[in-house]
Amino acid sequence: LSLFLYLSPLSHYGRSLLLAPCLADTPAAEVLQRAVLESRVREVEAENRQIRLRLSQSLGTAAQPQEGNYGNQQWGASADTGPEDVENTAEEKNNHTECPRAPSVQKCELIHVACVCAGHNASRDVVTLVKSILFHRRNPLHFHFITDTVAHRILSTLFQSWMVPSVQVSFYDADELKSEVSWIPNKHYSGIYGLMKLTLTKALPSNLSKVIVLDTDITFATDIAELWGIFQKFTDKQVIGLVENQSDWYLGNLWKNHKPWPALGRGFNTGVILLYLERLRRLRWEQMWRLTAERELMSMLSTSLADQDIFNAFIKQNPVLVHQLPCFWNVQLSDHTRSEQCYTEVSDLKVIHWNSPKKLRVKNKHVEFFRNLYLTFLEYDGNLLRRELFGCPSQATPESIRLQTSLEDLDEDDQCYDFRRERITVHRVHLYFLQYEYTPTEDDVTLVAQLSMDRLQMLEAICKHWEGPISLALYMSDAEAQQFLRYAQASEVLKNRKNVGYHVVYKEGQFYPVNLVRNVALRNANTPYVFLADVDFLPMYGLYDYLRRAVVQLDMAHTKKALVVPAFETLRYRLSFPKSKAELLSMLDMGTLYTFRYHVWTKGHAPTNYAKWRTATTPYKVEWESDFEPYVVVRRDCPEYDQRFVGFGWNKVSHIMELDAQEYDLMVLPNAFMIHMPHAPSFDISKFRSSPSYRNCLGTLKDEFHQDLSRKYGSSALKYLTAQRNI
Repeated sequence: LSLFLYLSPLSHYGRSLLLAPCLADTPAAEVLQRAVLESRVREVEAENRQIRLRLSQSLGTAAQPQEGNYGNQQWGASADTGPEDVENTAEEKNNHTECPRAPSVQKCELIHVACVCAGHNASRDVVTLVKSILFHRRNPLHFHFITDTVAHRILSTLFQSWMVPSVQVSFYDADELKSEVSWIPNKHYSGIYGLMKLTLTKALPSNLSKVIVLDTDITFATDIAELWGIFQKFTDKQVIGLVENQSDWYLGNLWKNHKPWPALGRGFNTGVILLYLERLRRLRWEQMWRLTAERELMSMLSTSLADQDIFNAFIKQNPVLVHQLPCFWNVQLSDHTRSEQCYTEVSDLKVIHWNSPKKLRVKNKHVEFFRNLYLTFLEYDGNLLRRELFGCPSQATPESIRLQTSLEDLDEDDQCYDFRRERITVHRVHLYFLQYEYTPTEDDVTLVAQLSMDRLQMLEAICKHWEGPISLALYMSDAEAQQFLRYAQASEVLKNRKNVGYHVVYKEGQFYPVNLVRNVALRNANTPYVFLADVDFLPMYGLYDYLRRAVVQLDMAHTKKALVVPAFETLRYRLSFPKSKAELLSMLDMGTLYTFRYHVWTKGHAPTNYAKWRTATTPYKVEWESDFEPYVVVRRDCPEYDQRFVGFGWNKVSHIMELDAQEYDLMVLPNAFMIHMPHAPSFDISKFRSSPSYRNCLGTLKDEFHQDLSRKYGSSALKYLTAQRNI
């Protein structure tokens, strides 16, 4: 084990940054558990190994002691040094923690963490923050999120699907709190949400005594229980715990005529706060900060650093109320900070704070090292954080009870056990991974599709062909999701589209849960109608406007119809895309295009009746036939896809069958088409073709689906079972 730790890519001269320096003192089971997690970190960080190698050669500089005082007192020695710490004071003055004594926190004590989060980008940041906390934690946690509508939807779905044991989550509506702070002029880039931390005594439950308040751009490198334990070192009068500001901002010497808000010495940074809520309420905190803000705004006119300015003005008037934390609890990385003076060894760091608008692009001597630590959690497999806490039984939720019951009902000797197990697997879901802004009209249609990393190259082409809203579910690992993010932000086509909703479904299990992923995209379309497509098809130019007219002409709002968009394919990687139906028919006659799956699976689209389509000028009705799987436009309230079908085979067929069972009319559109573009076969289709057991299990699932359909829709659904037996 010691050799393993020494070779870890996050170790510095044999000490791993992600493991406690005194790991040998922890129970053997816990050591093993953390070693497994560390192994996963090594895999995730492989792509950064060269940077890390160069960085390790320069870390000797980071280990050199820094001289001089910083601010009112030396950084290591702080108000956190009490009588019981006398023997360690000399070490602390050199900013070196050595092996800290275990925090005085009970083994299963619940730790409360609050965070203000608004919008798509902040929601992504919160996930990385939460990962870093969960990685190190050994206590139950209760997260309190003050959110706008967007962040609430994203984070509530994420935590419900993440299902981390011993983690509770509560949400509070930021809109209800805006009136408390909207009267304060604020120049900070965080806007009104940067002032919300002032309202926490009102926003959080009245029986909540203490809370750790964090910015979203925080990364933990230690167990948050250590920070929670500092509450016990507060004097009777102290109500707020903060780290001294690490820039000269409040000293007023950054530029000519710089006039900051009043502060005690260097002031304090509010990225990490210990709030003793119970005591603050007794002090009538809400009235006190308001009076402070009103008084200072008479001369300052607005805040520059949002809540931080008001906290500092309040503390200057009431210094006895603040408990100064050691600087390593909030190492501030912005261009004007002197954070290097906060540590002698990188293993001393507890919390890293990317408190610059430039975030990871900030100037700092060791920024590559800090960035790689951050990227570790950014790309870390969140499924590994679902582990139970050792010795702290978690309270079972209705969802976990249901899952456990479903698991117990499975027969492990069943040859199709893996397929059945996949159906009840709960995948983490991160909705609206990128910014989405779109207000639909009454006749609007969203293109709905799903994809994995190997189809990413299709996105730009689809966006060029379809100008309307798109709902895409992406089946990816945590690391792949970050690769996609970089790809989308670098693409001129994608970064300018705000009407594409990207929803990440995180990988788990051995099958591609294709229908589950489709359902995520379907549920999160916000238009009245949806075009259920696949990402390897390019719609004809103008299809979006054509479909909007069609749903009105065919009275889709009041009738059950599924509009079929005829599907074609090319075997050529380079295609001069047809600009009209006439041009497509010409390419069909020349053999440049084919009707979809003509060579390998004619039955899938034969009922479309391509011969009739060639001359049709009005929509025409077709009858359902066995194995029919067209691409259709339906109302958003259509049946969802059946999630028992995973990987390749029968996933769309079952959906069309249920539409027919619900008496949808299948109407083929005469002037619409889409073309399948060639690509390498997926892993799942290869498995289907090569594995008899795979095909046998698919047959079993089909039979069970037919039986379920008959029970659900009665005798009228028997035709599907009959049709299947006549094949």
